[in-house]
Amino acid sequence: MRQKLRVAAYAVCVRDDRLLLARGTGFDGRPEWTLPGGGMEHGEDPYDTVLREVEEETGYLIEVTGLLGVHTNRFRVPRRLGRTVDRQGLRLVYEGRVTGGDLRHEVGGSTDMAAWHPLTDVSGLNRVRLVDVALTLWRERPVTGHVTPGTP
Repeated sequence: MRQKLRVAAYAVCVRDDRLLLARGTGFDGRPEWTLPGGGMEHGEDPYDTVLREVEEETGYLIEVTGLLGVHTNRFRVPRRLGRTVDRQGLRLVYEGRVTGGDLRHEVGGSTDMAAWHPLTDVSGLNRVRLVDVALTLWRERPVTGHVTPGTP
């Protein structure tokens, strides 16, 4: 079985009780909301990754105001010819504050829309699990930077 590790950095940006999210397409083809962020390029610092990805996906420039934590997930993806890929995602979750730029949608990337959502409405959105994990890290700010397994 092939193993694949993906390291990524994401930002939790909250302003006026609204969360900045980017919309992508899930494995089932349905639109789903996620945090702005994404994969780290070889040789890139994850701090620089989150700055680049937020700007690419939302048009905003941000200042990183803290490291909220680290989250990992693992799942198997079926591939052609009966092969399976064992994928692990290592995600660094930062807190960010918008300092410039204008909200816009990404063109030709992994997302197609960016928008602010009231925190009270996030639970009703079709979203990736990382959104819930990141909001738990943001609200609880655990010293370990880790969400206990079994929670969001």
